[in-house]
Amino acid sequence: MKTTIKILFMAFLGLAVYTGFAQNKKADKKAKQETAVKGKIDSTKYTFVAQWMNPLGGNQVFLTPANMYDIKIRKDSVIAFLPYFGRVFMSPPVGGDDGGIKFTSTKFDYKVTLKKDRWQVIINFKDTRKARRLTMDVFKNGTATANIISDTRDPIYFQGNIDIQI
Repeated sequence: MKTTIKILFMAFLGLAVYTGFAQNKKADKKAKQETAVKGKIDSTKYTFVAQWMNPLGGNQVFLTPANMYDIKIRKDSVIAFLPYFGRVFMSPPVGGDDGGIKFTSTKFDYKVTLKKDRWQVIINFKDTRKARRLTMDVFKNGTATANIISDTRDPIYFQGNIDIQI
């Protein structure tokens, strides 16, 4: 009987120690990912990769990874290649593009605010009609949302990740 109690005690002790190590590894991985995301936001060199699209008044649409819809944010430029579904208030010029949100901006205001559990990135564009404002919420685990407001279209909302492999 005493040996059974000793064996059970040792098993529980071993399990408690193993669980503690596993939680430390998880916390270390989480901290490393948070540091990588913060570094990308601070360096102003990152890419938002869209996985889901939520048009105003429409259903959520899954975006296939093969198309690689994204927003590349750099210190000197913002390059967007995203689809668009929604209402357009002004028709594109004859011979215009295919109607997505595709532009390159070099004149913009970039502002980052640290919130409780995320960074809020606000970019106001000055040289494109495709988008007036981009508001991104970047969470510590690398997931992000992007809300694009335009003067000529309904707002549209994207969900995705920040690519920290750049």
